Amino acid sequence: MLISFSLVLAWLLRFDFTLPYRVLLFSSLPLLVLIRLAAIARFQLLHGWWNYTGLSDALDVFKAVTVGSVAFILFMHFVLDVTGFPRSVYILEPLLTAVFLIGVRMSSRVLAESVRQDMTSCKKVILIGAGTAAQTAVREVKRQNIGYAPVGYVDDDPSKKGLKIDGIPVIGSVAEIPQLVGRYHVDEILIAVPSASGKQMQRFVEICERAEVKFRTVPALPDIIAGRVNISQFRDVHVEDLLGRDQIEINLESVKNEILNRVVVVTGAAGTIGSELCRQIVEYEPGALLCVDQNETGMFYLQRELAKVQNGTSQIFCVADVGDRERMQSIFMKHSPDIMFHAAAYKHVPVMEENVPEAVKNNIFSLVNLLEVAQQNGCQAFVLISSDKAVNPTSVMGATKRIAELLVSSQPAHGMRCVSVRFGNVLGSSGSVIPVLQEQLRNNQPLTITDPRVNRFFMTTQEAVSLVLQAFAIGERGDTLVLDMGSPIRILDLARTLIRLSGKTEQQVDIMFTGLREGEKLTEELFYSTEEISPTSFPKIKKTRNPVMPYNDLLTRLEELRATLFLDGAAPIRAKIKELVPEYLPSSNCTITVTRETERLAKAVGL
Repeated sequence: MLISFSLVLAWLLRFDFTLPYRVLLFSSLPLLVLIRLAAIARFQLLHGWWNYTGLSDALDVFKAVTVGSVAFILFMHFVLDVTGFPRSVYILEPLLTAVFLIGVRMSSRVLAESVRQDMTSCKKVILIGAGTAAQTAVREVKRQNIGYAPVGYVDDDPSKKGLKIDGIPVIGSVAEIPQLVGRYHVDEILIAVPSASGKQMQRFVEICERAEVKFRTVPALPDIIAGRVNISQFRDVHVEDLLGRDQIEINLESVKNEILNRVVVVTGAAGTIGSELCRQIVEYEPGALLCVDQNETGMFYLQRELAKVQNGTSQIFCVADVGDRERMQSIFMKHSPDIMFHAAAYKHVPVMEENVPEAVKNNIFSLVNLLEVAQQNGCQAFVLISSDKAVNPTSVMGATKRIAELLVSSQPAHGMRCVSVRFGNVLGSSGSVIPVLQEQLRNNQPLTITDPRVNRFFMTTQEAVSLVLQAFAIGERGDTLVLDMGSPIRILDLARTLIRLSGKTEQQVDIMFTGLREGEKLTEELFYSTEEISPTSFPKIKKTRNPVMPYNDLLTRLEELRATLFLDGAAPIRAKIKELVPEYLPSSNCTITVTRETERLAKAVGL
């Protein structure tokens, strides 16, 4: 219509609003329309969203009109050999066509902005991904009116380019984001690929950083599936997203068969692992869930959170010290638990090096009490949460966890099924490296790292707990089950990633190396060299068997350890621990200042 109208109007202007040579006019019209449409298609003028027309779109219109006009003139004179066509119309028609094409687009933009008078407060966004998650997110954004104005999707599937989904077009690929941000005046990128791997997320973030645009992401897939968050609750990208591992799939049926209608108790329920255990266990509909912790404030918040789950499970919150045998006995006698997950333990290596007796009391003798109370009250299964620090320990904390593993594996062959689950660090746990570095970044402080060579195993809390539950379902009496942690991650690389996500550069943030503290290692291990490692029915879980000391003999040795708690100093305690765990090699490296070796390594990594 616009093309036809432009030619007729140009003819009228040329002949003072009369229409002579009508045969020439209307016979040339089909050729002009065909050429103009071909040029429009070539320059993709029908793509994009007209509500956001800008200067770059106007330039594309002029290019398309110019190319079309040249082609039309060549056809008329050299192919069809038409004579008598007014030369002034060759000039007037393309000018009118360009004005009309740009005018229609600008009118669409003006109309959209006038209809939505509050659009100035909305952020123009592009969504990475054009799949179900992105489409659902857009529908939720529109329904909830949360201040986003979607411009379009970007997707690496070439078959989707140009498609319109609920009125919003797929405007390009992920690699084109830097150009699209300028073209559509985008304020923010929303990453709508909840199943993206760590490597994919790293690519998305790098491209967004190159485009110098803010970016956010949809929540993690496990949180969406569990119903804890809505897909439209966009959040900042976390370091966990960039270090993320492939999505795990556990045998939900096997776990549910173990937990359904049972009475389950979780100690350390207010902690990072304990609280996630409670969140996931309650979804399997146990008859009752007993949450035990001495942290009253943490229990308050956990109680409020779990209250949202109404599936018939009785939720019981017990503020108690697991070292108080009488209190734990009363809890077991009252509620008769079938399954126990023991996640209450001291975990901070440097703190426990200075409080050796407390580490022994809590991590060893509280466990002895719990095992005996559980056995006496008919508990059917006991799961110990262990640590990679139990392997070739250099710290008191690690050595106590190793003794805990030995206690569990040496339980009598009849009665309660006892297993240990060993794994490394979980991302973001309280007091761990990531929250500490994030706090330093917020306070504009130097980031402190013990040594540039230090690396650790990491996994997300949700993944760790899912695998713990799977390990519990497949574990046999006396097993130590070890989770697949992937490759270790260098803490220095972690710090650099956090700097990037904070919006700062490495030149703006100092990194200081303080030296290893007492009890710390450069790298952790998941297995002893002497352990027999066997596969299980689940690829991400391995099984080991430890040499079993008769339980009564182990208790006798532990009573000797208990006697050292009343002596002066930690040396007798460490010596007795060494007898129980020959692999224990206490570390005396308590460097406070940066050593020359650390300085040399810092220079080697460019700091």
